Amino acid sequence: MASHHRSAAMGRAELSRTVRQATLNHARLLYHRLPHILAVTLLVAAAQLVPSSSSSSLAGAAALRDWARAHAGLAAAACAGVAAAACAYAASRPRPVYLVDLSGYKPGPAHEATRAQSIRHFAVAGRFTDESIAFQTRMLERAGVGEATHFPASLLTVPVDMSLRAAREESEAVVFGAVDDLLARTGARARDIGVVIVNSSLFSPTPSFTALVVNRYGLRHDVVTHNLSGMGCSAGIIAIDLAKHLLQVHPDTYALVVSTENITLNAYLGNHRPMLVTNTLFRMGGAAVLLSNRRADRRRAKYQLVHTVRTHRGASGRSYGCVTQEEDGEGNVGVSLSKELMSVAGEALRTNITTLGPLVLPLSEQLRFLGAVLLRRALRADVKPYVPDFKLALEHFCIHAGGRGVLDELERSLGLSAWHMEPSRMTLHRFGNTSSSSLWYELAYCEAKGRIRKGDRVWQIAFGSGFKCNSAVWKALRTVDDAGETNPWAAEVDRLPVHVPKVTPIVLDDDDQAPRNKEDDGGHGSSA
Repeated sequence: MASHHRSAAMGRAELSRTVRQATLNHARLLYHRLPHILAVTLLVAAAQLVPSSSSSSLAGAAALRDWARAHAGLAAAACAGVAAAACAYAASRPRPVYLVDLSGYKPGPAHEATRAQSIRHFAVAGRFTDESIAFQTRMLERAGVGEATHFPASLLTVPVDMSLRAAREESEAVVFGAVDDLLARTGARARDIGVVIVNSSLFSPTPSFTALVVNRYGLRHDVVTHNLSGMGCSAGIIAIDLAKHLLQVHPDTYALVVSTENITLNAYLGNHRPMLVTNTLFRMGGAAVLLSNRRADRRRAKYQLVHTVRTHRGASGRSYGCVTQEEDGEGNVGVSLSKELMSVAGEALRTNITTLGPLVLPLSEQLRFLGAVLLRRALRADVKPYVPDFKLALEHFCIHAGGRGVLDELERSLGLSAWHMEPSRMTLHRFGNTSSSSLWYELAYCEAKGRIRKGDRVWQIAFGSGFKCNSAVWKALRTVDDAGETNPWAAEVDRLPVHVPKVTPIVLDDDDQAPRNKEDDGGHGSSA
């Protein structure tokens, strides 16, 4: 009985939170419609004060003059009120945030490794047992990762070089490569960049990444910088949300956002299974994005930021502990993934779309969703949770390429088609899990395929440790067909998509190259 009461109380609390959140979201929409409501109200009030028409035109004119003299003060007050309301709204209305352009880093051919080469290298370079090698082989066969993903030079040598110097070299190659290309594409000048945000979850050097960027590009002394670490694969959307807020208070400026992860210091060399999965998924990569709040940039920008929604489930111990960096029993550092990861991700996604839904979905879908919640929570009806059809509101979906299991589950739960999932699946296949930057490779894929049309809306969804689910919605300001040579997909976009079987066996043969020595590496690659 006590358990039943606790369950009922939890249900009521959840219902209350859902209703409060829906009310808040609709209140936000009402606020943005305030000028229209106010204008209509004032017009109606003014109409009530105007005298009715007279049968005589002369009498009507005299009556109008009398009315004007009698109500001159009221009319002036009404005009002043309208002007004050308009000024207050204009001052409080958020500044538009434009995405001018983006750049995804593509390492050079010297960094590519087939799956078979990866497994052979793990066996030679690590201290893995036969069981651990077999487990990683099985995981890689099912991961959806292709034959040309990228590793830093430090991990393609024997022995592996997991030093701070090698880690810096990897990060500098990625960050500088992406930013160099972005500045060349946009023509942005260093002195016009007022905000710099860099996110790298597992590597946070001193001086920081933002200081590295300021030093490299000679940015001005009053530039606002933020360095984000420890926030997992969803940190890219967090960086966008932070940039959005900063661009509200720093007028007429650019915000440079760089998303990356460092692989050199985060390869796992032990035999604890929950930590071995990351070896088969995470790869070298990064991206840079230029945002602007300058109205003049609307003409050349690709997208306008419409919404950001951040969900943090860290108050739950189960959510907090499902992705953790820790040491195993032998002192090897790695990232441990809990078996409950998929369940936790599903809970975070449901919370996130409950907030996002009222902002983007048509009213019919909102009512269906709310009705299902009321039936299940209030009336205890045995009905399935209603998942809104986001395809009615959004044309493109960029879902973090964290792994095949995550993509399969979101395709099923959101009712998406293979076409909608193609950018995420091809990113996982070609580049692997590049952490927070994967969303930008996916958007670059849509651009290279010529899929983005003016007015289209793009939903970016990312998951990260903590546990977090974050969303960003963008609206295309123009048709984007970007298959130029600096697009990371330019060299192979015509050959994609390819079919990726659920299980792709790895065959080791004599054609697999042996691990390279350091001096054989041809450099850190070039930007694309």
